Amino acid sequence: MSRRRRATRRQTEPDPVYRSVVLAKFINKLMVDGKKAVSRRIVYRALEKFAQRVKTDNPLEAFEQALENAKPSLEVKTRRIGGANYQVPVEIPADRRTAMAMGWIITFSRAKPGRAMEESLAGELVDCLNNQGSTIKKKDDTHRMAEANKAFAHYKW
Repeated sequence: MSRRRRATRRQTEPDPVYRSVVLAKFINKLMVDGKKAVSRRIVYRALEKFAQRVKTDNPLEAFEQALENAKPSLEVKTRRIGGANYQVPVEIPADRRTAMAMGWIITFSRAKPGRAMEESLAGELVDCLNNQGSTIKKKDDTHRMAEANKAFAHYKW
């Protein structure tokens, strides 16, 4: 019997406006220096602008669809076997897929110069919903790497 304490996952509280755990995680991921109120304001305004651009009455549903379009299903992991390094394609667990998609959307939104974060976040979400833009390109590149290294799939464990 192990004497170690195992880590337990905390449950994320749903956000106050939409009652969504996924949106609460997105807000937490966007947060900088513990300023959750600022992060919430940015996300909610971005969702309003996003809903206006895609002409939907349910911005949460559209947000979840955009996030689903951005989620990768495969990635490559480096394995060292017999002195050689191989890029082995592996499937990504569901929680990591979501975290990667959120991280990419936020990263590419922050990278857009000269615009408010709300504007760039709304633009990136519109691009994800339409299966185009930087985040989707990153997902496609990840899939392409996994596809190119499919020959090494038998090394995964």
